[in-house]
Amino acid sequence: EVQLVESGGGLVQPGGSLRLSCAASGLTFSSYAMSWVRQAPGKGLEWVSAVTAGGSGTLYADSVKDRFTISRDNAKNILYLLRNSLKPEDTAVYYCAKPMWRGRVVTTSRREEYDAWGQGTQVTVSS
Repeated sequence: EVQLVESGGGLVQPGGSLRLSCAASGLTFSSYAMSWVRQAPGKGLEWVSAVTAGGSGTLYADSVKDRFTISRDNAKNILYLLRNSLKPEDTAVYYCAKPMWRGRVVTTSRREEYDAWGQGTQVTVSS
């Protein structure tokens, strides 16, 4: 059974930084691209970023480009999201998600594109 467990959320002031982690088990982690998806209060899911299976390719939503950095450690089966210059509008529950198809890079928040999600970690950006 695939398990994804996020950590690293919390309260941070505007302009601050925070790194999220997603520990994966039950899959050949290095065979799958991975994504981060977030849900702000009262809003729908928003795709944030994706990284290729090997980690060399990264993609970002326009809203986070140049502020967020996605990376992965395939030896440890961990996905990361480093977020700098945080804004109040970055307040959301952040989820890591595994695409359904091996090697496929997913850049949407459509649930049918993924077959495993973490439980989410809350990030609140506020002074």
